[in-house]
Amino acid sequence: MSVASAVSAAAQVLGGIALAPLLPGVVQHWKARLQGRRGPTPLQPYRELRRLWGKSVVDPEGAGPIYRLAPAVVAAALVGGVLVVPVTEVAPTLGLGHDALVLLGLLALARFAVATAAWDVSNGFSLMGASRDLMLSVFVEATFVLSLAVVSLIAGTTDLRDVVAGTAGAGVWGSPALALGAVAFAFVAIAETGRQPVDNPDTHLELTMIHEGPLLEYAGRDLAYLQWAAAVRHWLVLVLAAQVFLPHPHGVWAQLAVLPVALVVLCAALAVVETLLAKMRVLLVPRLLAVGAVAALLGIAAWIAGSA
Repeated sequence: MSVASAVSAAAQVLGGIALAPLLPGVVQHWKARLQGRRGPTPLQPYRELRRLWGKSVVDPEGAGPIYRLAPAVVAAALVGGVLVVPVTEVAPTLGLGHDALVLLGLLALARFAVATAAWDVSNGFSLMGASRDLMLSVFVEATFVLSLAVVSLIAGTTDLRDVVAGTAGAGVWGSPALALGAVAFAFVAIAETGRQPVDNPDTHLELTMIHEGPLLEYAGRDLAYLQWAAAVRHWLVLVLAAQVFLPHPHGVWAQLAVLPVALVVLCAALAVVETLLAKMRVLLVPRLLAVGAVAALLGIAAWIAGSA
């Protein structure tokens, strides 16, 4: 393994596991600043995880093995996602490869585990949040697949390392295909991270929450696993956005240098969007995601037309 590959692997694993909670912390901090509030520090997610880790697990009445296993399954699936998503074009294979379809499967597995845990305890509000999440996941995953199809056509493969290399430089931006794919992925990023206007991460109102709903019954270390997994979703989505759907240079060292800056910019963009937009009605979210799907389809058509 070369030095560049070793550094890429270290940035990929340590960033996804240790630095992931910093991303939602930065978003919440800047969101508070934009709203004229002092707000929490960017390190607040780490404090929350430490507090929850020190508490005991509480199982609700009627909880079965599915409920107890769900946090571990979710955490394992997100660790797998960290191993799949590369931070540079020469990231080494860490056991699961780098295929984009594997990433989609791992994210779907985590969502399914949370939904089945909600069904296991049969809490009304948990079921409400889980059913909303599953309904929206149909549209989110479709838009996700279409946006990845755009960059896969450009790179000629679904291997994310080659996708990072194939979308690097300024040449690929001569066609509108990548720009349209980036528009589609922007909607995916908002939905996958549970941000407004799709969901409000600050609310604890049972009648409006989506991603928070299935977590109502969890406490202690189980809740810490699930909150950490939510932070890792931020890492996976924002790293993909930075290294695939935003302009980025060729070369491993240049990509490693630009990645932190891109992540900061993307966190700022999420904070601005949450400040400017209110939460949409749940039934209107599919229309928003449909706009992203149409943009991705136009990107596919633009690439095919340009290739012809």
